[in-house]
Amino acid sequence: GIHYVGQMQEGSITRFTVDQLTEGQLEWARLPAVYDAVILGEPGSSRTYHIYSGKEEYFQGLKEQFPGEEAAIDEFRRLVTSIDRGTVLVGVLKMIPRALAWLLCSSGLLRRLSPFCHLASRSVKEVVDGLTTNCELRAIFSYIFPTYGVIPSKASFSMHSILVNHFLNGAWYPKGGAGEIAFHLIPVIRKTGGNVLGKAPVHKILLDSQGKACGVSVKKGQEVVNIFAPIIISDAGIFNTYERLLPPEARAAPEIQSQLRMATHGEGGFTIFVGLNGSKEELGLEPTNYFMYRGADLEGTMNHYLASSREEAAKNIPLLFVTCPSAKDPTWEMRHPGKSTLAIVTFAKYEWFEEWKDKQVNKRGEDYEELKKTFVDQAMQAVFKLYPRIEDRIEYISGGTPLTNQHYIASPKGEIYGMSHDIARLQAETIAAVRAQTPVPNLYLTGQDLCLGGFMGALQGALICASAVLNRNLFLAVAQLRRRTKATSTKK
Repeated sequence: GIHYVGQMQEGSITRFTVDQLTEGQLEWARLPAVYDAVILGEPGSSRTYHIYSGKEEYFQGLKEQFPGEEAAIDEFRRLVTSIDRGTVLVGVLKMIPRALAWLLCSSGLLRRLSPFCHLASRSVKEVVDGLTTNCELRAIFSYIFPTYGVIPSKASFSMHSILVNHFLNGAWYPKGGAGEIAFHLIPVIRKTGGNVLGKAPVHKILLDSQGKACGVSVKKGQEVVNIFAPIIISDAGIFNTYERLLPPEARAAPEIQSQLRMATHGEGGFTIFVGLNGSKEELGLEPTNYFMYRGADLEGTMNHYLASSREEAAKNIPLLFVTCPSAKDPTWEMRHPGKSTLAIVTFAKYEWFEEWKDKQVNKRGEDYEELKKTFVDQAMQAVFKLYPRIEDRIEYISGGTPLTNQHYIASPKGEIYGMSHDIARLQAETIAAVRAQTPVPNLYLTGQDLCLGGFMGALQGALICASAVLNRNLFLAVAQLRRRTKATSTKK
């Protein structure tokens, strides 16, 4: 599920944090200078734009590709970098006392003093349309929206800027693939007395007679086992935690209902996994990610697609994110010589597939498989134009609908990034309201829904949650540890 991660350069605070969690065993491979490429238009009549890594190179690259648009690009840069510390504010609002957070939100001070809060209410489309009339430059300013899952008119410019800033120094991929993250985390958890158990889905959160969380009920085959603990932390997301795992009387609490009203489900995702016979050199595959759009009007084509019937949508997919995990991983060729992989992601509405939601996985019937195949075939026709040499080298291909996400990652509506990263979620009031401490004593939230989506968002959520549990600011603790570590290594 991880395609690339930013801010992993040696010496960065995020790299230091991940090194602490994995005892330095997780290695990262840097993607090439052009880590993203954006294709606008139908194959044959399309234009390709390159996104360069580097705080100067990113914007200089745009200026070279859009001569005459220097003023718009400079203003885009100013706005994006003005909220570079936005994620810090997100953490602060979730960690300071509720009363203080409420005072800051209601006084209007934040909006006046913080560019992040000021721009959080403005959509990507509104800001970008105000910068330039060049429709292709507007598209390039907006291209990265699939990485948080909200179309430009509904996405907060602050959320968008967090992503642009996140990748300004380039992008990285875990050596050995995304599975290495868990592989190197688990021994550290076990070493400290914890454990990681698979195939034991949590059935419900147990509450004692005072309404405090006291354990979880897990399914082990057909058997239900109760595991008791003084503190319960859920990374199952706000909807699963509150609506599925808590008993009805706890779910009805006004504060929980208030938080749920602030949250909406993210858009569903459709993924295609492709196994190929041939090395990256033979097949011409690249570590660069491709964002393929049908045209420069990203908003119009996405809106039309999401408002379509499923049959029409399958024939008019407006966006494909095409990535080659095997080409990004320097250890791949050694482990799987002569083989390659591709992953293709787009949006898909849960409602298009909902009628099969109660059918068993892999046994949903011919109609479902046929619909899925229509999406896969349509997407692959575009991918063959990007990578023509792969067409007769496919050994394995599998499509995953929102129902697939529902089954394997328990996302309630097949969403990839948890609750929607829309404008409402990025408002200071919502940020401050959804915090690690839940209205149920001893129950805490962590993960994507607590902070922001993706690997780094979930990691920030984990630090916020652990700080709440331990009643200690772990962000400061990590910063102090990093300073001490630097000082020790320079003395050597």
